Amino acid sequence: MDWEAVPLDASNVISMLGAIALFLFGMSTMTDGLAQLSSGRLESILERLTDNVFKGILLGALVTAIIHSSATTTVMCVGFVNAGIMKLEQTVGIIMGANIGTTITAQILRLASIEGGDNLFLTLLQPSVLGPVMAVIGIIFYMFIKGGNKKNIGQILLGSGILFIGMNTMTTAVAPLQDEPWLADLFTAFSNPILGMAVGAGITAILQSSTAFTGILQALSTTGAVRFNTAIPLIMGQNIGTTLTALLSSAGASKNAKRTALIHLFFNVIGSVFFLVVFYAGNALFQFPFWTEVMDMGSVANFHLVFNLACTGLLLPFRKKLVNLVEKLVPGETTLEDVSVLDDRFLTTPSVALERAHDAVILMGTYALDNYRLAVELLQHYDPKKLERLNETESALDKMENALDNYLMKLTDKPLSSQDSTQISELLHTLSDFERIGDYAVNVSECAMALHNKGIVFSPTAKKELDALTSAVDETIEKALACYRSRSYELSLQVEPLEEVVDLMRDDLRARHIERLKSGSCTIELGTQFLELLINLERISDHCSNVALVILHQTAPAGDLVRTDTHAYTHELHHGHNPEFEAMFAQCKSKYYDPLVEAEGELEGALAGEKK
Repeated sequence: MDWEAVPLDASNVISMLGAIALFLFGMSTMTDGLAQLSSGRLESILERLTDNVFKGILLGALVTAIIHSSATTTVMCVGFVNAGIMKLEQTVGIIMGANIGTTITAQILRLASIEGGDNLFLTLLQPSVLGPVMAVIGIIFYMFIKGGNKKNIGQILLGSGILFIGMNTMTTAVAPLQDEPWLADLFTAFSNPILGMAVGAGITAILQSSTAFTGILQALSTTGAVRFNTAIPLIMGQNIGTTLTALLSSAGASKNAKRTALIHLFFNVIGSVFFLVVFYAGNALFQFPFWTEVMDMGSVANFHLVFNLACTGLLLPFRKKLVNLVEKLVPGETTLEDVSVLDDRFLTTPSVALERAHDAVILMGTYALDNYRLAVELLQHYDPKKLERLNETESALDKMENALDNYLMKLTDKPLSSQDSTQISELLHTLSDFERIGDYAVNVSECAMALHNKGIVFSPTAKKELDALTSAVDETIEKALACYRSRSYELSLQVEPLEEVVDLMRDDLRARHIERLKSGSCTIELGTQFLELLINLERISDHCSNVALVILHQTAPAGDLVRTDTHAYTHELHHGHNPEFEAMFAQCKSKYYDPLVEAEGELEGALAGEKK
């Protein structure tokens, strides 16, 4: 082709480039809004409901159709596998479904090719009308309507409107090119299958969106220059180019995460190469009548859909072979060191990253509870191996706190909804509380070690008192962790009554022990350790109360005092103004505190009898 003879109108070129930029921005804005609106729900569906390949295909198609990005869906799969949440086999169906789901945008954009005529409904569906209408409604929602998900809905509508406006502008900008011979020559060159696939793959890799490439091809199809023999290799090439995002995402990830990205690559490469050979060999033998026919926006969208359905049908029976292939190419087992719950790949979708951070905080709470129980066991029977295990877990807790802090700080750099910002604050508070519980468990273990090293033991009475108190604190941690795990309003209500009973026991047991010190029935050394234990156990229950109050604040009914002022709420509880709290407090008191009072009364009675 003689490029010097190409008559390019600068204004048309600038308009086309601007339209492409507008189209891509609209798609990005719409996708971000959809991701925010989903708040991790779509990702949770992917994570939990992929126990067979057909469900995986359906769910992969559904999620991709909603978020308009097969690359995003595949990157999420890479992250889930890297975090040990999803197995490699589960990703095959999702990847196949993602390729089908990504065709929905082209089907929506084909509305531009529908003639409205006198039909008002069809006229409203034209991008030239629908785009501005959606943009206006979207900006009203985005800027002026507050509360709930209104801003996210506005972002979706605004992004969709900009996308349609960009598509309409692209179509208008390329219209003058329909009579240009150089454009026809350019697309004739793309009929070379190798060149066509290379161009399709290259442009898609640059745009990082097969949907965007297909939309641009649909706009160019309005010039009449796009024919089946030129579009086929381009569309097949864009299926290969879209795998670059997942491949880059898998760099530095676990072996299974790399395998997931390779499954995406091989699925698209094998499908594209197979059908390219079928089409070109078939045309050479049978001379397909449609081969040189002009494609419009609808036929581009339909071919994209049929091709991806055919690829899924072709490779579905060989899904296990795909898994075997990538396992041979990336040999070895995935170890625990390879697994990372806090995977940076999730940061591109804040709702998913927050779900993962929530899981990590729950793990911290589990470690803190385990360490507390180990520390109590050390008080009852000292064991150096248990102490070593406790210290290892404490080290893991400290590392997790630092990792979570850094992860959440990275997340604050992303565009977040008010709900996401609130959740980050909640996570930061709660991880700090669980880490402090772990610290106080270490303090309890140090008391146990001091008792062991000095060869001293508590009296039977003191042991019985500590057993009651440690049991009450154990239940407090359990309930705090359970209410945080399930975000349960009902469970979180049960923590504060327990914490109040622990406070009551702390005060009473301290008074009793001081009396024992005065009477000489307890040594200063033992007294110091006993009082130190009381302080640490009570502070553990305080942090459990903090965890429960966070959940109460988030889940209480609208208008509840705890939603507006947690300090006033706790003051009300502790001053007898809440019958429900009083009932739960009485139940906990009868379980842990009253038996100690009864035992003390019996002991005093026995001592009085001996004196007589």
